[in-house]
Amino acid sequence: MFELAPVSLWLEDYSALRQLFDRWRTEGVTDLRAHLAADPARLSECSASLRILRVNRRTLELFAAPSQDALVANLDKVFRDDMHDAVVHELQALWSGQLEFSNQSANYALDGRRLDVHIRARILPGHENSWDRVLVSLEDITGQVRAGQQLRRSEQHARDLFEHSPVSLWVEDFSAVKTLLDGARAQGIDDFKTFITVHPEFVNRCMSEIRVIDVNQQTLRMFGARSKDELLNNIGRVFRGEMHESFAEQLLDLWEGKTFQQREVVNYALSGDPIHIHMQFSIPADHLADWSLVLLSLVDITARKKAEAYLEYLGKHDVLTQLRNRAFYVEELNRITRKGPWPLTVIAIDLNGLKAVNDDRGHAAGDALLRRVGEVLGKAVDSPACAARIGGDEFCVLLPGTDERGAHALQERILSMLELNNQFYPGQPISLAMGVASCASGDLVEATIHRADKAMYAEKERYYQDRGIDRRSAG
Repeated sequence: MFELAPVSLWLEDYSALRQLFDRWRTEGVTDLRAHLAADPARLSECSASLRILRVNRRTLELFAAPSQDALVANLDKVFRDDMHDAVVHELQALWSGQLEFSNQSANYALDGRRLDVHIRARILPGHENSWDRVLVSLEDITGQVRAGQQLRRSEQHARDLFEHSPVSLWVEDFSAVKTLLDGARAQGIDDFKTFITVHPEFVNRCMSEIRVIDVNQQTLRMFGARSKDELLNNIGRVFRGEMHESFAEQLLDLWEGKTFQQREVVNYALSGDPIHIHMQFSIPADHLADWSLVLLSLVDITARKKAEAYLEYLGKHDVLTQLRNRAFYVEELNRITRKGPWPLTVIAIDLNGLKAVNDDRGHAAGDALLRRVGEVLGKAVDSPACAARIGGDEFCVLLPGTDERGAHALQERILSMLELNNQFYPGQPISLAMGVASCASGDLVEATIHRADKAMYAEKERYYQDRGIDRRSAG
């Protein structure tokens, strides 16, 4: 049985080790680990005191030894390197009076292969006092150890990918949300969209039932949190405001079986700043039954949103005056022509004397005057009226749903603002020529604009005549 056993068996004599322990105890040693650590030679002395009596065939195969004599002669090649740390554990077990021990260690075959082994040793019955017969078994667990190491490396790799991803990643548990949705379905609710509209508290309850399992480092950076605990303890500050409507849409998609979703949402950093986010939501296939694991990735698109808003602003505004531009004016005029409201009143406006300022003081000075006109009209004109720069020194105010009486009141307000502006900029006063016209239907809009222009030019002509200025040279 010894010779044919499928595991490596060693019959050894530990009697010299027993005698060494007795001597050390006589010398007053009580802490074996400290005693061995104080002098590495003592560990070698312990190993040298062990005598191998016999090994079986499996041992020779495992260690690539042609014979027992060859194995014994090369024990320094078998027991080396990290094996010594395990030996201390085994010696401590014997020192403390145990008759057997179990341990995991590393040995080496004579051909250089590393062998991870599980060691079991037992002082045989009848030899408890002398330790002259100890049976040691070695089970080769190299495959299991390497598989475990590979698994740990894979897990660490996956963990590193999660933790250091440049995208905010969340792992969440939606199982309670699924229970609530299943309960609503069991109650016979068919029109879920109407249900959550009538019962918004159901959406709030679902939000409160989400359990965040983990987040990565990019998430902490994105939301300005110093730790995961700080973020998760303040989750109500992150998901608020319009997030209720976004989550309601997400619930509606889940109700309809959409377990992969993409949408743009707004969250908030712990500082209170809004963060525009592109969110991807996915329930892995092996968690579709209970939704206990949900993966979310969040990409900060705040910069993109700001760029889009700025481009949209540029598309509808005059950069110099900050008023609406000609493109928006034409679009708004067409909209009012089709839909009203009526009456529509138009105020045509022109800056007096711009050409002379450009010629005498340069275009920078002229631009400064145009900016001041933008300040005046921007403060005087409120929505739904629209003030726009439609040419070099030409402006227009559209007043939908306003008659000429209302337009004249706005004229007075513009003049009042103009006076204040001239007081603030005493060096170069600005003057505006204005003309007003009104109509009650879309087919009269073009003629109304023409009449407003005509009235404006007539006032402009009076301005130059009163000052004895040639309009063609003054602009």
